[in-house]
Amino acid sequence: MSSGGIKGWRLRTAQFGLLGAIILMWHVFTDPDLLPPIYFDNADQAAFFFGRPLEVASRVWHWFASGEIYRHLGITLFETFMAFFIGTVSGLGMGLWLALNDNASAILDPYIKALNSMPRVILAPIFAVWFGLGVWSKVALGVTLVFLIVFFNVYQGVREVSPTLLANARMLGANQRQLLRSVYLPSATSWVFSSLHTSVGLAFVGAVVGEYLGSAGGVGYLILEAEGNFDVNTVFAGIVVLTAFALFLDSLVGAVEKRLMVWQPKTAQSERS
Repeated sequence: MSSGGIKGWRLRTAQFGLLGAIILMWHVFTDPDLLPPIYFDNADQAAFFFGRPLEVASRVWHWFASGEIYRHLGITLFETFMAFFIGTVSGLGMGLWLALNDNASAILDPYIKALNSMPRVILAPIFAVWFGLGVWSKVALGVTLVFLIVFFNVYQGVREVSPTLLANARMLGANQRQLLRSVYLPSATSWVFSSLHTSVGLAFVGAVVGEYLGSAGGVGYLILEAEGNFDVNTVFAGIVVLTAFALFLDSLVGAVEKRLMVWQPKTAQSERS
């Protein structure tokens, strides 16, 4: 997303200012001394549904200070990383293969469209039966979410390579392997990175949804346990932790993108960031 005319420290100040305003409104809405009697009878009733930001921060601090969160966070991050890695690699390989193989693409086209149109979250119970309630059923669900995003971007990127560019490369004597390395892969890479930022979040979704349906650990398990106790502050604390680490992984993807895409004009990179 383009940042428009605001850049540098002014942009960061505006972003953190907006976050601070949201938290302040949240605090006022759930504080017994500050809430005006508009919708809820009292602030405790509002806090039951929306929690309190100071208590959410206290939960997060207690988790990390006591070390309670590390085992659960490690499980969720492992599931997320494996789903992200396997889904990206398999999507890249399948996308390249089908984009360069017209016959296979024509045969598999209806099946790929059917898989893409299916709500893939409903596969979670099947994966639980196949792989058990351990981490690999969550990884499998995450892979299905990441794979198709990467696959379609790679497939489209290779398909949209300029025929003129390919003709010129062939006239210069480039064989199929050289075309793959020097033309197809650079074209696909730019499309891959445009999908990876979305794929990070989807990998987290696969891990957490799988933990909801059955697990003995993970941040999703902590959130589910808190929901059963109507502890909305702990639910929000889990959401905060997941969001923070999703943003961290997304920033790592952005850093790798900048390092590998140095040949691309900065304006094109900034449009995707």
